[in-house]
Amino acid sequence: MTLRNLPAILFALAAFSASAAEHDFDFAAGSFRSHVRRLQKPLTGSTSWFDATGEVRTRKVLNGLAEVEQVELDQPSGHIQFFNLRLWNPATRQWSVHFANARVGTLSGPPSVGEFKDGRGEFFDMEEYEGRHILVRYVWSNITANSAHFEQSFSVDGGKTWEPNWITTQVRVEK
Repeated sequence: MTLRNLPAILFALAAFSASAAEHDFDFAAGSFRSHVRRLQKPLTGSTSWFDATGEVRTRKVLNGLAEVEQVELDQPSGHIQFFNLRLWNPATRQWSVHFANARVGTLSGPPSVGEFKDGRGEFFDMEEYEGRHILVRYVWSNITANSAHFEQSFSVDGGKTWEPNWITTQVRVEK
């Protein structure tokens, strides 16, 4: 390698890295059976959890640069439905995740934004929860061809501590 070749090599590495990152959510495409544990009363000191089960159906759109995900869960209080839209931003090289639920019928506030590193995806946003502004973290981990783990946590101290309140294990139904 000579210094004259360095710009071409760096460009090729950047292009490879960008194209690989565009496919971070490829594992999520398809149908999954989902088991969810939800904290009953987040940010209250509660240690009571309940279980929910359901289906997650995700499909790629925009040549894989976006994904549409529909989630349906049965929980003790009834059936819930929500929708996620994931968008790849080539300029920032990050994903944004937009959320809507059937009860409200609109996209929630600002999307969570983040990226994958070493097989783990971390996404953050600020939300209002029961009258106070909190930091929210979403983590994807333990990703295989047929399963994945997802966890949502809240922080009231700017990310110094986190309280998990939604823990999901999903297993592929079809390949």
